[in-house]
Amino acid sequence: MPKVSQAHLEARRQQIIDAARALFATHGFARTSMTDLVDASGLSTGAIYRYFRGKDEIIVAICEQSSGALPETLTAETIDAFLQRTRRMAREEGHARLIAQIYAEAAISPQLATLVEHQVEELRTAVAALLPGRPPAQGQQIAEAFVALCHGYTQQLAIRGDLDPAPFTAALVEITQV
Repeated sequence: MPKVSQAHLEARRQQIIDAARALFATHGFARTSMTDLVDASGLSTGAIYRYFRGKDEIIVAICEQSSGALPETLTAETIDAFLQRTRRMAREEGHARLIAQIYAEAAISPQLATLVEHQVEELRTAVAALLPGRPPAQGQQIAEAFVALCHGYTQQLAIRGDLDPAPFTAALVEITQV
């Protein structure tokens, strides 16, 4: 039997993650079965279990691939572009619903909570680094509020479906200009 390349293994793993991401965004974690993942991925049950022991591991894998694509500077234009990207991902990919599911699951899963908490801390640190010339405590406070407002916008997108980012952009610009 020919040996399967590492690239092939990674592609199959990603195929499972992509199928799960789409299903979880539309049906939630609890309403998505492994059978649903088999059907959506086009792979066999055995193939999925080769890469993941269950849905919990798939959820963690999705979180590990998160993209915290912050702007390089915090101006009105870059913040608006960041929120417009978030809005587009919510509309086109169900990203906001997926994030809502992840946060809900993190509330009851210590392993996922640790991962999410670490990612949020990295995001706050990255935002604080974009606030030069501020005392560290003030930069951390602004970063905390910035991240909370961004997450709030994402949660609102998950519930309301679409939402103009303009008031969120204005608020984020205001707190970063303090």
